[in-house]
Amino acid sequence: MTMKERIHHRLERSRAPSVKNWDRQPRADQTLGQSASVDCGWGRLLFGQTFTDPAEIARALQQERPGTRDVALYLNEPHVVLAQAPQDLFLDPSHTFRLWFERYQSCHRRPKGFHIRLLNCHADAEAMQRLYISRGMVPPGADFIWAHRTSKVLTYWIAEDEQDGSLLGVVNGVDHAAAFDDPENGASLWALAVDAQAPYPGIGEALVRQVAESYLARGRAFLDLSVIHDNSNAIRLYQKLGFERVPAFAVKNKNAFNEPLFMGRQPEVDLNPYATIIVKEARRRGIGVEVIDAEAGYFALTLGGRRVVCRESLSELTSAVAMSRCDDKAVTHRLLRRAGLRVPEQTRFQALDQAEALLSRLGSLVVKPARGEQGAGISVDIRDPQALELAIAGARRVCDTVILEEYVKGDDLRVIVINYQVVAAAIRRPAHVVGTGRHSIRDLIQAQSRRRRAATGGESSIPMDDETGRCVREAGWVLDDILPEGRVLQVRKTANLHTGGTIHDVTAALHPTLAEAAEAAARALDIPVTGLDFIVPSVSEPEYVIIEANERPGLANHEPQPTAERFVDLLFPQTATREEST
Repeated sequence: MTMKERIHHRLERSRAPSVKNWDRQPRADQTLGQSASVDCGWGRLLFGQTFTDPAEIARALQQERPGTRDVALYLNEPHVVLAQAPQDLFLDPSHTFRLWFERYQSCHRRPKGFHIRLLNCHADAEAMQRLYISRGMVPPGADFIWAHRTSKVLTYWIAEDEQDGSLLGVVNGVDHAAAFDDPENGASLWALAVDAQAPYPGIGEALVRQVAESYLARGRAFLDLSVIHDNSNAIRLYQKLGFERVPAFAVKNKNAFNEPLFMGRQPEVDLNPYATIIVKEARRRGIGVEVIDAEAGYFALTLGGRRVVCRESLSELTSAVAMSRCDDKAVTHRLLRRAGLRVPEQTRFQALDQAEALLSRLGSLVVKPARGEQGAGISVDIRDPQALELAIAGARRVCDTVILEEYVKGDDLRVIVINYQVVAAAIRRPAHVVGTGRHSIRDLIQAQSRRRRAATGGESSIPMDDETGRCVREAGWVLDDILPEGRVLQVRKTANLHTGGTIHDVTAALHPTLAEAAEAAARALDIPVTGLDFIVPSVSEPEYVIIEANERPGLANHEPQPTAERFVDLLFPQTATREEST
């Protein structure tokens, strides 16, 4: 039997008169009175159509465990449920979509660069938990996921990178028929998450199709999902796959995690991710928030008689002198060298012949403005006089003073130091694209930039500038070339997030010598919050050079490390828990 015939056979099995039209009433009397629910790890899914008493649903929701997020779906009378506990419950502003399997159209295109599979080890479960945390979702614990790996009710699928085996996406399915003998013979999809830094398109679609086709193979009639009403990108995907809106409503608890759903638009909604992560942590502790200038990331935190103004992670606790030390890269270099820390050879640009002589002696240079941020004007691994001249001109557009620095090969390591202690460490990788065999390098860069902007609130994208063109040419290509399928091309030399770079947590693997150097650098600069940029052969080895210190490091993108928590601890130590303060 061919694949097409098997799909047709499964579709025929799933067809029944009851799937033709939506009906909010249960299909069989035995469903009523079961009060069915499924613990999904992130919270319980309560099947509202199995409860006979709205008050019982309200009581069940009010018994939500701390740190979880229960959902009561398929409510026949959501308004009556809300009336039982209006102070504790709210109507979730999400749409419910349904895919009738009798109308499902399979896709024969194979995913490129990744594949979908079930989890097969505890490390998979741990990676799933980390991904959920990084996407700001309530995670099921790794032990919970692993314990349910053979469950007939809950199933987890993951998208795995074929190149390095890393986790790119995850989704959770719930089989209603296995959960409570659902007479409607349905299933639902939950907790879809895709790594914001995934290099391949189509991961979310592939995961949704995997869930649909798996339940189709079980003979289920439909697949439901719930999506927040303004998630237009996700809704477009679901509609493309054949999902249709159905009149099913959900009720949830008024807890801290759900607060944005029932409190309406807050002033901090326009802050960028680096300010938002701090503001959310402050609000969680009962600290007052005043947005001063959302566009520039300025806000004030107030508790009791104390008020601290911040610009993202730069606060009034950082002195103007300390800030100026970090702002001027040449001053940073001198202070770190005098403190006995390892730094690359560096000099100020004075004339083109001087720069060419240095290039001839060192073989490769980094050219950067003495002042600047977010990777602007920086050119890395300059090897010839023509590229050197263009790099100097590019740096001068950012700052009149230009620095020439020895190029050191290795991994780009960012270490976050707060209150003179290392809190997080992450390897930053330069932007790259993966060939499809159909699209030009230019198109691949633009598509990757769209995904990065969507995943980072507009903070990350790959500039289509001279530096990107140079990197592509050095690799032997031009922007209009078609990149072969599966071919990975690095399109930037710098690993800055704002120029399309990605960031990967390595805190647990950080060598003690690197941690000690980072803390010593913060003390040498006398700055309480900083991001130190290292070049290292390996995070597990002691060799390093420090190339920069940042007075306003981004605290987002370091999940699961508690960067925002430690920052708020510094500003308001009385709000830190005993465990956090040790």
